[in-house]
Amino acid sequence: MDYRFDLCDAVAAERKGRRMTAKRKTRAIAEDADLGTPTSPALQPINPRQPIAGQIYERLRRAITTLSMLPSEALSEKELSLQLGVSRTPVREALIRLADEGLIDILPQRGSFVAPIRLRDVEEAQFIRESLEVAVSKRLAEGCSKRFLTEIKSNLYDQEKAVNIEALDLFLELDEAFHRSFCEEAGLSKSWRVIQAVKLQMDRVRYLSLPDLGHLRVLLMQHRSIVDAIEAGDVHKAGSQMAAHLREVLHTARTLSEQRRDLVED
Repeated sequence: MDYRFDLCDAVAAERKGRRMTAKRKTRAIAEDADLGTPTSPALQPINPRQPIAGQIYERLRRAITTLSMLPSEALSEKELSLQLGVSRTPVREALIRLADEGLIDILPQRGSFVAPIRLRDVEEAQFIRESLEVAVSKRLAEGCSKRFLTEIKSNLYDQEKAVNIEALDLFLELDEAFHRSFCEEAGLSKSWRVIQAVKLQMDRVRYLSLPDLGHLRVLLMQHRSIVDAIEAGDVHKAGSQMAAHLREVLHTARTLSEQRRDLVED
């Protein structure tokens, strides 16, 4: 049995019945932005056996990066604590941590709000990520395992399947695994943690671009070019292909800053 078909087909079937398509989601974002209505999702319950502040942080971070919580949306410590069934202290700790990452603006005498997608933050995050991942790609072109090449090609196959069945959230998960595996193969897991910390604004841009299947096909083609260069041992091409790939987000962000000024700020 080919597990790759099982993976994509099962996920696609599950998600078809429980979530909006990316196009409908984007329309809903536009409508909510026009109406000025809150769109905060119901956050998953907290597990009292695990650190509470960390769980709140992870839930809010995901809601913000996936645009379930929109820029300028107010975040009330009291309401969040009631919704999650926790005290206000861990909620405050989570909000402060998110503010440090640029996902939340805390305004004196006004409260906490989801931060806009700031173009300058996207550009700086992209610079850091490109510096690290280009170096990682070059290292892999100098030498990597056959196991890595087999697994990364399997990931590419799943990416193509995800695009073909329009399982867009699945594509992003596979894209994340694709880039993470590079750092793991190079023995640079700490570098991936740095990348994760800086790319949160980039992730919000990625979610805004989800409805464009043509764009996802371009990303898939770029992924293949990177892997081909690594397999061929072409160090220069592996680095240049990765750099070109990671610069796609800059074009997308600049386009969105013109089209969606309600969400993206220069």
